[in-house]
Amino acid sequence: MQKEPTKEELRQLIEKKISLVTAHIEELEELTRPVAPDVAIGRVSRMDAINNKSVNEAALRQARTKLNGLEHALENLNKTTFGQCSRCGGQIPVGRILIMPESTRCMRCS
Repeated sequence: MQKEPTKEELRQLIEKKISLVTAHIEELEELTRPVAPDVAIGRVSRMDAINNKSVNEAALRQARTKLNGLEHALENLNKTTFGQCSRCGGQIPVGRILIMPESTRCMRCS
């Protein structure tokens, strides 16, 4: 059985995840910069660069969504509703909170 984490342990976990996601967002922002048309990289390479850019843009959107969720979780950490499913009101399992602190729903409601 897993030990219930303290609020301080959860705060540290969430802050660490925020830091990691923020660094990942910075990397993705660099990768999604436009490719200048005057750069001689060849037609196939340019098409590949455009494709990679769109994949990285999707990853960037997901990372920003995750960051917003983590920041929301950090704000709500001391509320009595933290760890409760926003849909059914049941408890979100500790393991899920440790893996995805931004989760607002239990597994059944997700």
